Amino acid sequence: MERVIVWAVQRYLGKIMKKLLFGISFLVCGFASVSFQTEEKSKSIPFEIKWVNNLKGDYSFINKWNYHLNVFKDTTGEEFRCDWYCPEEIERMKDSTGRIIKDSLTAFFKILDTTHLHHTIECDAWCYQYAGTDFMEVYRLSNDSVFCGSACTPGTHCSLQLDIVKDICFAKIDLNSIVMGGDEIFYCTDGYIKIDKKLWAKGIMKAEFDFNFYNSSEPKQQMYWKGKIYSEIKKWED
Repeated sequence: MERVIVWAVQRYLGKIMKKLLFGISFLVCGFASVSFQTEEKSKSIPFEIKWVNNLKGDYSFINKWNYHLNVFKDTTGEEFRCDWYCPEEIERMKDSTGRIIKDSLTAFFKILDTTHLHHTIECDAWCYQYAGTDFMEVYRLSNDSVFCGSACTPGTHCSLQLDIVKDICFAKIDLNSIVMGGDEIFYCTDGYIKIDKKLWAKGIMKAEFDFNFYNSSEPKQQMYWKGKIYSEIKKWED
């Protein structure tokens, strides 16, 4: 299992464009293609965004949070550990049991990021190699273009990706499979997305969505992704 995780991490690191979301924690699959190519847009049904002045619903999920994927607490719940993917400096601070040597704690916390990462998406989906996701990254590419990508984890290798151009939204699922022979794209066939217009103007994406996708691998198996987003719209930096 450990070998599979290491292999997956190495593969994702090679695909990420100049950055790892949240440092090394949550990876956006296929993030190198920040915006859909023109020929890809034609394969996904364009949806006219339903702009709402005050989008209602339960968005309390934004109060939930996680540590970075490589940050853990031991069984006592008192001591932090770094696991899965740790800087070499931290490895040298551990004793034979894996605990951080007390004299190294100050240096340890300068390296290990124990930030509380608040959830930005609550969703339900059926896709290959999907084990859930709690994070959606939203980037403004230009005045008229915004890109959204849900985060991958060691257990989730598919990403919901939205390309918003003015009042139109294109949706696809980008699967970076470790067992199915490589990458695969699944295009949206129908659905909707509602976005809070007032918060959008303030740099926040509050949305509700429900999308269906054509399953080119198994056409009889329904593929969908639905849920809510509440995320800051960040400026994309090359």
